[in-house]
Amino acid sequence: MRPLRVLIVDDSAVNRRTLADLLGQIPGVTVVGAAQDGDEALRSSAALNPDLITLDLEMPRMDGFTFLRLLMASRPTPVLVVSSHSAKENVFRALELGAIDFIAKPETFLTTQIQSVKEQLERMVAMVRQLSPTRQFQSRSSTPINMRSPLLEEQVRTKKPRLPSRLLVIASSTGGPTALLDVFAQLPERSDCCVVVAQHMPERFTRAFAERLDRISRFSVREAADGESLYAEQAVVCPGGKCMEVDFLNGRVFLHVVEPDARDRYTPSADRLFRSAARALGSRVIGVVLTGMGEDGAQGVIDIKNGSGTVLVESEETAVVFGMPRCAKATGAVDEILPLPQLVARLSGMITSRGDSADDLLGERGGKA
Repeated sequence: MRPLRVLIVDDSAVNRRTLADLLGQIPGVTVVGAAQDGDEALRSSAALNPDLITLDLEMPRMDGFTFLRLLMASRPTPVLVVSSHSAKENVFRALELGAIDFIAKPETFLTTQIQSVKEQLERMVAMVRQLSPTRQFQSRSSTPINMRSPLLEEQVRTKKPRLPSRLLVIASSTGGPTALLDVFAQLPERSDCCVVVAQHMPERFTRAFAERLDRISRFSVREAADGESLYAEQAVVCPGGKCMEVDFLNGRVFLHVVEPDARDRYTPSADRLFRSAARALGSRVIGVVLTGMGEDGAQGVIDIKNGSGTVLVESEETAVVFGMPRCAKATGAVDEILPLPQLVARLSGMITSRGDSADDLLGERGGKA
């Protein structure tokens, strides 16, 4: 296995040195250079041809966003954003410009926090090794997603809550935030479905991400809260560091937001979400596995299929990392494997209101889990 060549871009000499030390401890990784701003980083990336770039976004002369635009236009390269919790919106903007993922940078590099950063870097290095050599990291800047108009905003805000008759559960990890933007931007105007998302993401970032999805969707989107009811044309994103389960009792579809336990290999656990959805709503569940590293969701799609639900998976053609979709596909419990644009169109058609009602669901499920 050839060394993975990394370029570090950060205007702080302390951060550059710390990241270089941490990356140097990972077997098979070689730090080939460091840059203190985007201008220097462009020259270094052209000269050194790195396999991975770690990127701070707030830098003098040329910031990380300008660097990303120019890099992706000239020599697309995997970019990992290293960002503080206070810059959540910046992170999602960088992902839309082509960065593959991000890690949360602590305010100060204390011993315990350094270990957490090292573990995150190790996972990212393993993920980058799974990328296709021909994978292109496409900026979304040329195809912006429109925010809700004031009129649509008012319509979404004043809609009367309706109980759902179907449930769409989505699992995603690396590459998921931008894939989910595509999904949520094309959710239909009328639907009897609610949406629950398990996106692997650090704590304190998921609320900002849910708010970003809310601004571009016809559905109302929020970070999930324990015990809340789910309604048609609404969506929730699992809080970072937590897990979610769906329940159905006395005609009410609601959420449990819980701490992960020893059985949960990933947080949030798509397997736990999918399994509970299948148990609660059976054939009324649509499960979707989008891009991501690992195997989360693979066991859950079996439960959905055994419960007569429907399973869709993003194809290798568009998935940033085909790990989660590949593992789901290998179960044999998948109905369709589609590139993201076709998958989004298929989903939109499937959840457009077809006249089902909560009464249909209540009669089918017998009013109990």
